[in-house]
Amino acid sequence: MCGIVGLFLKDAKLEPQLGAMLSDMLITMTDRGPDSAGIAIYGGGKDGIGKITVQSAHPEVDFKDLDADLKYAIGQPVLLLVKSTHAVLEVPIDQLEAARSALAHLRPDIKIMSVGDSIEIFKEVGLPKDVARRFEVAKMGGTHGIGHTRMATESAVTTMGAHPFSTGSDQCLVHNGSLSNHNGVRRELKRQGMTFETENDTEVAAAFISHKLKEGDTLGEAMEATLTDLDGFFTFVVGTKNGFGVVRDPIACKPAVMAETDQYVAFGSEYRALVNLPGIEHARVWEPEPATVYFWER
Repeated sequence: MCGIVGLFLKDAKLEPQLGAMLSDMLITMTDRGPDSAGIAIYGGGKDGIGKITVQSAHPEVDFKDLDADLKYAIGQPVLLLVKSTHAVLEVPIDQLEAARSALAHLRPDIKIMSVGDSIEIFKEVGLPKDVARRFEVAKMGGTHGIGHTRMATESAVTTMGAHPFSTGSDQCLVHNGSLSNHNGVRRELKRQGMTFETENDTEVAAAFISHKLKEGDTLGEAMEATLTDLDGFFTFVVGTKNGFGVVRDPIACKPAVMAETDQYVAFGSEYRALVNLPGIEHARVWEPEPATVYFWER
């Protein structure tokens, strides 16, 4: 049992409040998953600049002079913003892969949480309220985001086992459920060139969608493919640079509810995650249908 939330803003006036709204939604879902929590925020992108979000078990060592060391390695300016055990590195967009490669040599113990134009992912072991406070999520603005609070069932409680999982540029996924064929799918994806950091079944789902998008599928097509190629019980919420999508397996035994107004589209594992959103009393509220893809993009 895990808790998922998602929020896609249509009204730009709400963008400064995105982090605060998502934090409140996620904290409401604490009893669905007290082991670890994470949030992906999309926003704050700058022309020509990309972001790499990293995590370290020893930030006081790994983050010291990291911007200067990386600048020397890639020959381009680097901006470093440290947030507790995570840091966001801003580098020229055409140097993202060079910077990622350099990080592996400069700081081999650092873990990469996300890479892209606008995505930032913050996740750690602990209660949602503590994770949100630790990274000051409530102060973050953006256009859309997704979050997850985990109750571990099939792998260890670790930072890397927490959701969201990001396996492609500006892509991430959160999951409530369990996949039965993830080992076979992982082996096939490895043959196709995908790499994995954990044994978590959710990382397989994220990599599956990233692979489909890389092959040229639209977000809708990639999510449709999960219904035929992934076995098990699942609700997926997928984030991309332009929006987010939702899909449930054909049995749909995992709870889910959505709400839409002129200002936003929201997702929660339960309705109580949505009750503090502005204008929720006038929203169109529904339960997503089984084996049906929903997505919103700019």
